[in-house]
Amino acid sequence: MASSLVCSWLMAACMSISCEKDSSISMLSHRSNTTSLSRRRKRAFRKCAFQDFSGIRNLLNSCLVFEPCDSFCKSSSNGVFSSEFLFGDGLGSVPLHHRRRKLPRAARSGEAMAIAVQPAMDGAVKKKPPTRQRRVVVTGMGVETPIGHDPDVFYNNLLEGVSGISEIEAFDCSQFPTKIAGEIKSFLTDGWVAPKLSKRMDRFMLYMLTAGKKALADSGITEEVMNELDKTRCGVLIGSAMGGMKVFNDAIEALRISYRKMNPFCVPFATTNMGSAMLAMDLGWMGPNYSISTACATSNFCILNAANHIIRGEADMMLCGGSDAAIIPIGLGGFVACRALSQRNSDPTKASRPWDTNRDGFVMGEGAGVLLLEELEHAKKRGANIYAEFLGGSFTCDAYHMTEPHPEGTGVILCIEKALAQSGVSREDVNYINAHATSTPAGDLKEYQALVHCFGQNSELRVNSTKSMIGHLLGAAGAVEAVATVQAIRTGWVHPNINLENPENGVDINVLVGPKKEKLDIKIILVWLSWERILQKFLWAFENVKCCAEWDDCLSQPKGKVPWDENLVFPPGLLLYISSSP
Repeated sequence: MASSLVCSWLMAACMSISCEKDSSISMLSHRSNTTSLSRRRKRAFRKCAFQDFSGIRNLLNSCLVFEPCDSFCKSSSNGVFSSEFLFGDGLGSVPLHHRRRKLPRAARSGEAMAIAVQPAMDGAVKKKPPTRQRRVVVTGMGVETPIGHDPDVFYNNLLEGVSGISEIEAFDCSQFPTKIAGEIKSFLTDGWVAPKLSKRMDRFMLYMLTAGKKALADSGITEEVMNELDKTRCGVLIGSAMGGMKVFNDAIEALRISYRKMNPFCVPFATTNMGSAMLAMDLGWMGPNYSISTACATSNFCILNAANHIIRGEADMMLCGGSDAAIIPIGLGGFVACRALSQRNSDPTKASRPWDTNRDGFVMGEGAGVLLLEELEHAKKRGANIYAEFLGGSFTCDAYHMTEPHPEGTGVILCIEKALAQSGVSREDVNYINAHATSTPAGDLKEYQALVHCFGQNSELRVNSTKSMIGHLLGAAGAVEAVATVQAIRTGWVHPNINLENPENGVDINVLVGPKKEKLDIKIILVWLSWERILQKFLWAFENVKCCAEWDDCLSQPKGKVPWDENLVFPPGLLLYISSSP
């Protein structure tokens, strides 16, 4: 009570002095015409304000970080209130409402402001000693895709050139000009999601929950390990571009009959953040929890921000990635209305064909990809199998058009250059790029031109697109392709570009990966590291996201026993994937 009252008077003093230039009326200079009222106010102030001067002094030192006035300390030690605390005039305990008449304005304002704003030397926050930046590693992966529900199955199918594009079976699309998509045909939640929730949730949430739990299982997080985790330092950041479109659409249809027919969970289950929330509640993780929705760049934004939470010391483990399930009438119809989709219905597996002259639009896909990011020392302590080390990334925006790329590719080029500058890696070191390449007439070519502008001098450069086989997974694309790149680094094989039969004019076929998987040479750089490649990964939608990756040659080491050099300095600004086993 005493602290609160003194703070109020201190604020009032400062406010009145600062306002005197504009007004001759001051709150502290106001004189009451009622003498008895003035005496009662003064007695009440003395009674409340001076029961504990030490508390007031502590308030000034720690909470407000102001330096206490010497004269105030003297008067408070004698147990007598002095207006010197507010004005420093040395006039003892003269009543406050008489003080203003006996002081020049400069003296009053100078002393009052000195008390209000001068920082305390002893109470100033000391700088923390320099510490090494916390390092972030990838220890688990989980996917739900049209060609596999396990990272190994998924990537093996990519290497074999298996297409997941087929006719849509989830609903009758006979009235639509596009009747094909990268649809997940068989999907089971048994053992991953409670049956009751499985019936109520939108598929984007189900994909997210299953992929997230599979990433935990892949990282060796058993029930026993889970019980030992500090769950206040474990978070979830998995985003979605489209959210629960089916749940919301079903609610609209129910509303046509009556609001009583609506699913009571239609609103929360339609929001993009609810998947992360449900997963966190299921796991009991109390760390950072939210979602990011930035169209096709959603997953990479989530991955980069999740890593930053660990780097800043706000978490030790983060599940991150993206999920989308928009293959429903309203989702298909919306993209058809944009004239963005392929209409090659007679030959679905040939529909997605990045950089080919006969491409006629992208193919919708669905699914989820989740990575488990973990602080390095935390991962080592529990003996985790480390797939990769994260070092950073870069964001830019075309600032040009909602869907069309900039004619000169300035956003992509800027993004790449910023990431390379931060990493200290030369352009000549980049020899593998997993591109965004959605099979759209404008986007593919402009992206290719930007890549050649940055890396065209490298004769070893190889470029491919995962979307040629699974379509465009929208908000999940970045995370699913991140899993594919980790697998490429672990195996040393890059997957083919299928359907590239007639390359676009101006596209060098020697730069693009052919119809069969290819193996790249490994470059030895350090004793324990052989850096096979820097993988440039970005998503080109409304924003561009840039990450990089490299491979660690530890094939002779036992699984999970990577020989870490504590003094090893990795170039900043990269997403560095380090494989601990073949």
